[in-house]
Amino acid sequence: MPMVKKSITVTDKQEAWVQTQMAKGYYASDSEIFRELIRERQMREAENTEIGVLRAALIEAEQSIEKNGYSEKTVGDIMQAVLKRKGLNSAL
Repeated sequence: MPMVKKSITVTDKQEAWVQTQMAKGYYASDSEIFRELIRERQMREAENTEIGVLRAALIEAEQSIEKNGYSEKTVGDIMQAVLKRKGLNSAL
């Protein structure tokens, strides 16, 4: 994967933390630390998106049950609808 060189500014406290992580041998370079922090943030954002989709599906299901008293959808139907909303095409 091509790399892009960046220049960043951190506080003294943040720099001390970065240096401590490298001194402990957790990372070989500060770039490695920042790439991992970015990956973790990207994963958290993706998880939050998934949680939002599931939350919306649950709210929709609750509202449907309140109107009709029950749902005729199977668990598989609901999962397929959620996956479709997320843009995934997966057969259960």
